[in-house]
This record gives sequence, structure tokens and C-alpha cells, in this order.
Amino acid sequence: MTSSLQAIGSWLARRAENVAAAMLGAMFLAFLLQIVFRYVFGLPIGWTHEISVVLWIWLVLWGASFVITEREEIRFDIIYGAVGPGARRVMCIITAVALIALYLISFPAVLDYVTFMKVEKTGYLKIRFDWLFSIYILFVIATVIRYIWLAWQAMRGVAPVDFDPTKASSGV
Repeated sequence: MTSSLQAIGSWLARRAENVAAAMLGAMFLAFLLQIVFRYVFGLPIGWTHEISVVLWIWLVLWGASFVITEREEIRFDIIYGAVGPGARRVMCIITAVALIALYLISFPAVLDYVTFMKVEKTGYLKIRFDWLFSIYILFVIATVIRYIWLAWQAMRGVAPVDFDPTKASSGV
């Protein structure tokens, strides 16, 4: 049972990476198209800029929601790396409780704002802003679930992964 759940999770993680790569590719192609039309043909087109901005927003929030792992998140490594597993567990629980509380307290207002934005559309592509901002709703839900899991693990005695400065990288 556990191995099949891990296989499904691994497959979903790879698909999330595929979606992020597709968004990055589409954003890059729109950027190149914008350059060609502006500087080769002398015809600036606005939709390419708009789609690049929309894809950037989605790429960042999609990646933060479904692609990067807890270990790849930004943290204060000097403090975090200097303490033992027990202190890391306490830090994880405090951080998780704070983030869960903040996201859940702000969620009704965020949901209200996103649904209200159906009245506005983008300038060129006429994408409704509620569709454009809907990724933030997914981001909040995914982040709350992630931090509930991390807090649960820490309360069960599983310390977050020890920081190893010799293996620090960009996550790529």
C-alpha cells in the first residue's frame, strides 16, 4: 500500500515538473516572439508580454505548490544548521503553526477577492482575473496541506532533514 502511494506521488511530482517545464517553455517562446516582432518586423505585440507575465505568476506559484520540496525552501540556514534535531523539530512546528494560521485566517478574504475579480479582464488576451489569480488559491491549499504534514511529522518525532552546507545548491 505504502509503495503504491509513493509511486503515485512520484508520478504526480514528475507531472507537476512537466507542467512547470511547459509553462517555462511557453513563456520563453512568447518572449522570443516578442523580440522578433518588435526588433525584426518593427511591430510590437502586447499579448506576448501579457502571456509572459501570466505564465511567470503561474510558474512561480505552481512550482512553490507542487514542485519544490521542503528541503529546497529558503530558510535561515545559519540558525537552522547550528541546532540539533530536537530544536529543528520545534522550529518546524512553530513555523508550521504560524504559516497555517496566517494562511487560514487570510483565506476567506483571498477567496472573496479572487472571485470578485471575475469582473476584470486582462488587456490583450481578455483572461478573467479570477482565472488568472486562481493559482493563488491552489498555492494556499497546497501550502497549508504541506505544513500540516510537516508539523504532524515533527510532532511524531521525525526531525526535518539536517542542513548540509556542502550540498547547498540552487535546487536544480
